[in-house]
Formats: sequence, C-alpha cells, structure tokens
Amino acid sequence: MSDILEDFSNSLNRLKDIENRYQFLSAELSKPDITENQTLFKKYSKDMSDIEDLALTYKDFCSKVTQYNDSIEMISAETDPELKEMAKEEANSLKETIEEMKKDLKVKLIPPDPLAGRNIIVEIRAGTGGEEAALFATELYRMYTKYAESKNWKTEIIDFNETELGGFKEVTFNISGKNVYENLRFESGAHRVQRIPATEANGRVHTSAVTVAVLPEMEETDIEIRSEDLRIDTLRASGAGGQHVNKTESAVRITHIPTGLAVKCQDQRSQLQNRAQAMKVLVARLYEKQQNDINSERADLRKGQVGSGDRSEKIRTYNFPQNRVTDHRINMTLYKLETFMMGDIDEIIQALKINYREELLKGE
Repeated sequence: MSDILEDFSNSLNRLKDIENRYQFLSAELSKPDITENQTLFKKYSKDMSDIEDLALTYKDFCSKVTQYNDSIEMISAETDPELKEMAKEEANSLKETIEEMKKDLKVKLIPPDPLAGRNIIVEIRAGTGGEEAALFATELYRMYTKYAESKNWKTEIIDFNETELGGFKEVTFNISGKNVYENLRFESGAHRVQRIPATEANGRVHTSAVTVAVLPEMEETDIEIRSEDLRIDTLRASGAGGQHVNKTESAVRITHIPTGLAVKCQDQRSQLQNRAQAMKVLVARLYEKQQNDINSERADLRKGQVGSGDRSEKIRTYNFPQNRVTDHRINMTLYKLETFMMGDIDEIIQALKINYREELLKGE
C-alpha cells in the first residue's frame, strides 16, 4: 500500500466493494435477460445510479495515486537534477490533490440520514424565569419562523399556551419544506437568555431558560400504535385566538395510555383537523421516546460535540447586553444578536452541520 493511503485503509476497503458492485451492475445491465425483466432492470439501474458518482470518483482517485507512485519512483531513479525536480513538483501537486480527494470520498461514504428530508415538529417551552422565559419563548418562535420564511418553508401552529403579557408558556408548530430536519435538528436543547427584563425595576441582568425540541415528522406506519391504546378527548379551545375559540369543542387531546404521553391540538378550525395534527405530534413524540430509550442503552451512539439533543442540555446562550450569541457545543460566538433573533441563524446552523460531519469522519 502506498504511504499516502496508510490512513485510508477502512475507506479503501469499502470503496473497492463499491467499485466491484458497480462493475457487476454494469455487466448485468448489458445482458438481454436482464433488459427483458423490467423489474430487475429498474432495480439494477437505480442501484447503479446511486453509486455511480462514488465509483467514478474512486476510479479517478486510483489514477491519481498511480501517477503519484510513478512520480515517487522517478524521483528515486532519476539522475538528472532538472527532471528529478520536475518529478518532485508533480508528486507534491498530486499529493495535495489526493488528500483533498480522500476527504471528499470519506464524506461521500457517509450513509445518507433517512430522516434528513423530513418535515419537523418544534416544541418550545418556557423554563426557569417565569414571564421573562415565556416572552423569550415567543421570540425564539419568531426567530424560527423568520428563518423558515427565508428558506421558503411553511410554518403552522399546532398548539399554544399564552401568558397575559403575550409570552408562550409553550408552543408547538410544524415546519415543512426541503431538508428541514437536516438543518434544524441540532436546535434541540436548553436555550439560555441573559438580559434585563422589561419588568425589572433595578436594571439587573436576569438569566432565564427555554427548552426546544425538534422532532422529525413521522408516518403512522413508522411507529406501531394500537387504537385501543389511545384515549381521545374533545374540549373547548382556550387562549387568545380566532372567533372559534371557547365556543366549540374543536380542540382534541390524544393520550397514549401505555406511555402516558398526551398531545393537545386546538389551532385548526375543525375537530377532524385537530385530531390529525395531534396524531402527527403523538407519533413524533413516541418516535423520540423510542430513540431516547435506545440511546440510553447505547450511550456511545450519541458521542459528538453537537450533543445528544436532550432538552435539558444547555446548547446556546443569548446575551443581550453584550449583543452576542454563543453556541457552547462548537464554541462559536457571534456578535449580532439583533439580526440573529430576526432569523439570521444560518451561520451557526451550517457550522453545526459541518461539525457533525467532521465527528462522523473521525470514525473512519
């Protein structure tokens, strides 16, 4: 093995398997009996398309490694100083190219997250800090909806519980669009705010906390739910809202008896719509519970600086007097809190995604 491939052995074995699979599929697709079998032909064509980019990149990579090895041999064998120097320059250039290709191939070998493209359900709850925490929960809700707007995503409130000053004790809403979960999955956790509350007479800085949970929207077929395990209650909607509030029993609460999980939805106009939305949230919460149970048994599955997504884990601090926001998982601080709270959060979102990818690559 070339010295330039010593740290690439694991990836190399997987790439060789992919190349062999690609060659097998290419040969099979040229056979008449395969082309006549449309089901098998479509399957093989899709399988080949899925690995084609990786297989061709690996082929180009192998070509560059061969050229590099030839240059190293030429350096050892060549007696002409000028030709030897040319061989050294070529070897150095090829080495840089190969190192970049190794990084690219490692990224391409990471299996795609099957949940990356899912829509999400976001739950924001005021924690310590009373009314100030509730007001900040409202601001976080606005921050996420503004960010969603910038991405051309759709947001819709499912349920909420307001305070007298217009804060949210809790709010549940969904965001739908392209790769929503992939971008917002790392927002789960405790968000801490440091500022002088409007109700503070002495001008002291207070610290409050709000928890955020980001749940991938699941299909009912993803989780086994028996109808006899559900209790469905109808009730009148409450809180500030449209004219339907408090007049009809349109709100729906669904309780999953075995786990005790309960979900309420009141923001839709009809009982049927509220029931459908409540089931979406229930399925997402049951999936989250299932994953948490698995991860508690296999704690090593959630190593990584981005954290486990546990709601109690402090992930970010919003310091208003200093106009800064700090993400503690990646030690990133931005001094633009005002625009950040208006949805300009992509810089941290992208940094978290890069960090997650780098953590995955450490396993190579």
